Amino acid sequence: EVQLQASGGGLVQSGGSLRLSCAASGFTRDDYSIGWFRQAPGKERERVSGIKNSDGSTYYGDSVKGRFTISRDNAKNTVYLQMNSLKPEDTAVYFCAADPGTFLLFRLWAPRYWGQGTQVTVSS
Repeated sequence: EVQLQASGGGLVQSGGSLRLSCAASGFTRDDYSIGWFRQAPGKERERVSGIKNSDGSTYYGDSVKGRFTISRDNAKNTVYLQMNSLKPEDTAVYFCAADPGTFLLFRLWAPRYWGQGTQVTVSS
């Protein structure tokens, strides 16, 4: 059974930083792509960042480019999202998601496996 356990959310002031972690288990191989999505109250789910299994290529949503960095530790089956220069509009529940194999376009990626989400709140 695939499980994704996200952690690291919290309350931070505008301009601050947080690092989210997502521990993956249950994949039979390391051959899976993984990433982060977020959803704020009353808004649609938004793609934040993803990292391909094949070559480690990283992708970011336009609203977080230059501020967020995704990384992956395959030895620990963990993906991280370093979030810097946080803004109040980054406030959302952040979900870790993964799927075996790769994706062609991050904006169309529809992973099948999802974690429970972690709340990030940025105060102004």
